[in-house]
Amino acid sequence: MNPDSELDALIPAQSFDRRTFLVTSLGAGFALATQPVMAQTAIKTEAAGLLAGEIKVPVKDGEMVAYRALPQGAKKAPVVLVISEIFGAHEYIRDTCRRLAKLGYCAIAPELFARQGDPRTIESIPDIQAKITSKTPDAQVMSDLDATVAWAAAQGADASRLAITGFCWGGRITWLYSAHNPQLKAGVAWYGRLVGVVNEFTPKHPSDLTGELKAPVLGLYGGLDTGIPLETVEAMEGKLKTGSAAARASEIYLYDNAPHAFHADYRPSYRKEEAADGWQRMLAWFAKHGV
Repeated sequence: MNPDSELDALIPAQSFDRRTFLVTSLGAGFALATQPVMAQTAIKTEAAGLLAGEIKVPVKDGEMVAYRALPQGAKKAPVVLVISEIFGAHEYIRDTCRRLAKLGYCAIAPELFARQGDPRTIESIPDIQAKITSKTPDAQVMSDLDATVAWAAAQGADASRLAITGFCWGGRITWLYSAHNPQLKAGVAWYGRLVGVVNEFTPKHPSDLTGELKAPVLGLYGGLDTGIPLETVEAMEGKLKTGSAAARASEIYLYDNAPHAFHADYRPSYRKEEAADGWQRMLAWFAKHGV
């Protein structure tokens, strides 16, 4: 079976039958569901010295919009995929890309909900979950991320030095992609769910994939996260010890006094000390694994 045929078998038909990308531009600003934004703490990284802005990534059924930032004139910059929360590639994610670009990376945040809808325009988190994220197939996401890596390589970035990091929903995807792509060097998952409902869109979760991890993952979690029970984090640590070589090289770091979304500097959940420490741990993880 060729790769496209195999992918067709994995992805629910309705996701690719509707050949319309509902999101074709990222616009500006923060997602409506995150308002009001804590402007006094939100980090703002200027684009001076960077090649930063929207791009279009060719994918199986059209073009997916994404945000890309890298140093101007950079040649063979290492690639970091930046995976959003449920809110899509809004300003916080774009700023994260610029922060990474200032450090020499080609950082790309694809709008992975482009076919399902624009979460940035929906005011309610439950509505985003019901209308968009719950209808976004994991297999579609894996395919779109592969296409993003291929685009970066075609533009001259060094896809042999490839990492992924993601927040909340994107943290879960980070674990999944680390089990999917054998070319990946490292992953850093910020408070991504480890278990969940199994269905046609989400057939496996990170805790099911420790035997399949192809790149070591650093998991950054909050001890006060009410949405990710500590027992699931502890169980994941146990599974990593008996998983693949990459799983055994993975680590989980727990911030005892941090809630969910402690890196999200534009939300009340932000914890400056833990966020800064996690950022440094992420960079050290990338460097340790050759990214």
